[in-house]
Amino acid sequence: MAWASKPLADWIGTPDSVGLRYKNLTLNTPDHVRLAAWLVAPVAGVPDQHTTVVVAGSDWGNMSYSLDQARALAAAGYRVLLFDYRGFGHSQAFAIDQSRLYYPEFATDLGAALAEARRQSPRQRVGIIGFSMGTILGAKVAATTRCDFLITDSYVANPQALVAHYQRVRPERPVTLPAEAATYARVAPRVSCPWLLIAGTQDQAAPLADSLATARAARPGQRREVLPVPCGHLGAMAKLTKKKFGDGYVQAVSRFLAGKSARAKA
Repeated sequence: MAWASKPLADWIGTPDSVGLRYKNLTLNTPDHVRLAAWLVAPVAGVPDQHTTVVVAGSDWGNMSYSLDQARALAAAGYRVLLFDYRGFGHSQAFAIDQSRLYYPEFATDLGAALAEARRQSPRQRVGIIGFSMGTILGAKVAATTRCDFLITDSYVANPQALVAHYQRVRPERPVTLPAEAATYARVAPRVSCPWLLIAGTQDQAAPLADSLATARAARPGQRREVLPVPCGHLGAMAKLTKKKFGDGYVQAVSRFLAGKSARAKA
């Protein structure tokens, strides 16, 4: 997390630069904003999961900074849709105050990406994996739109507490919230799809306790599981690496999506 929005215009690579097959897409949001996106194909020769994962990235960089995550998912047979939020990467310009934690418009962008993923693969499961800021957006979209699953890594359950944390550790750099954050607590109860919360046990910004409380608050029929990982903020994919980056992490995701516990048996 970049202490608030830190969009970058230049891509550090494209999917083919890390050995992935893909196609360029241009998404159009309901409020007529054009977004750049990549639809990454599963790696050839691995069993197709018949599942598309839409990546809701963090507040740093652009979609090219999620290529390692996309490669780990594609290597396990997933299709992956990466996109640039408005004002990020090669998407349409948007005025961003870099002290703002997130913009509601980014959820509109994620919703457009989810809709495009479903249009591209109408007979597949389609869901969201959100990282840091992207967990706020992922929860918002999953609460209001058809979504087959939600995976959150470093889930921000309480934006106000996160702002207070940042003010303690970096008082010279204020962080602000949009007005709608005042009602964000109402979002999680409305997420009805299966939800895997991957949480670092040493995460100071998005505490494990918040993910545990979100899971405990599930009503009957709401399937939620917390996967604690001994790491800090956004460190789970590296920590769960076995042979190739993120392979153990994606194995946990696959177990969850198969209806099993995400935790590996001893």
